[in-house]
Amino acid sequence: MSSLPDKVRSDFPILGKTVNGHPLVYLDTAATALKPRSVIDAVEQVYGQFPANVHRGVHTLSREATAAYEGARGTVRSFLNAARSEEIVFTSGTTGAINLVAHSWGALELEPGDEVILSHMEHHSNIVPWKMLCDAKGLHLKIIPVADNGELFLEAFRALLGPRTKLVSIVHASNMLGTVNPIEDIIRESHAHGAKVLVDAAQSAPCLPLDVQALDCDFLAFSGHKLFGPTGIGVLYAKADLLEMMPPFMGGGDMILSVSFDEICYNKPPYRFEAGTPNIAGAVGLGRAIEYVLDIGFDAIWQHEQDLLEAARAALEEIDGVRIIGTAPEKVAILSFVIEGVHPHDTGSILDSCGVAIRAGHHCTQPLMARFGVPATARAAFSIYNTMEDVKRLASAVRKVQEIML
Repeated sequence: MSSLPDKVRSDFPILGKTVNGHPLVYLDTAATALKPRSVIDAVEQVYGQFPANVHRGVHTLSREATAAYEGARGTVRSFLNAARSEEIVFTSGTTGAINLVAHSWGALELEPGDEVILSHMEHHSNIVPWKMLCDAKGLHLKIIPVADNGELFLEAFRALLGPRTKLVSIVHASNMLGTVNPIEDIIRESHAHGAKVLVDAAQSAPCLPLDVQALDCDFLAFSGHKLFGPTGIGVLYAKADLLEMMPPFMGGGDMILSVSFDEICYNKPPYRFEAGTPNIAGAVGLGRAIEYVLDIGFDAIWQHEQDLLEAARAALEEIDGVRIIGTAPEKVAILSFVIEGVHPHDTGSILDSCGVAIRAGHHCTQPLMARFGVPATARAAFSIYNTMEDVKRLASAVRKVQEIML
């Protein structure tokens, strides 16, 4: 029986590349995923066959572009099992989606003294917008602490919930620890206190099925480029009643029905939130990426990535002086580690000289780095195109780091 990489590696042209004289081992999927040929072709098709604007032209190319763009919205709706396509807003990415919620819903609904709950493992994109809003409106941030193994302290979360809690904005899977949080429980308990819930699904969307109706989340955000799609495109899902009451975040383009110098009449959702010319090729490419993922199936993706994660964990634990950060029992295929006596940037550079691409740095999670007492980590993130040979190449390169640096 052929393995998943046997089936899919030929779909990714970049995997034929050599780096510093070595075949590429790409372990930076948590930052951005490689793109399959079908997605590259979809983007090329937009610019080659209907490079027109959407919703505003009566000519054939504009109608073709509009059909492809709205078709992609329908694909996202089905992917998330949203009740209506109108609940799907195309954004620039997860960051853009969270900022939209903060600056639209948050600015409208939150009042001085209200509380927003985040966790200690949030990416900066799910910290900064809320901190900015708290400073502007006199809100209070409350933070769910993280245990030494990288799990949330759920009892502490429950203690933070109160009558002034208006929003819980929580990452589904940590981009640094890999921890998968129990968002079903968090959503249920938050709703019991009357709070809305935003789920940051940037790392979970490529490997876990998401059903926004079953989850009953109020908002959910993810990025296309981490899901094998183009950069610069992402999605905000929001319940229809919330989008209906939210004011526009930015002005111009399709977000209006009529404009005069005396009065502006805004368009209905989702167009109210898609100001300017949208990323048409990005949306179409994202739709194709979702189809690609669904063709493989989440069961196959999850099992393969978990096998790689376990093999990599075992391989690195055999190396003296390597410490893995984040050992929660439920993890996506992300492995953060430090080599004692070596800065992660040096680790990343030496691994690159071996053709192994990882991420080294604070991963835009500086509060989490402070929690674990490190300035940075090296991070290997595995995906459908990685193999057990890639795991061996990673471990071999880590040993080379120690030979050179220690």
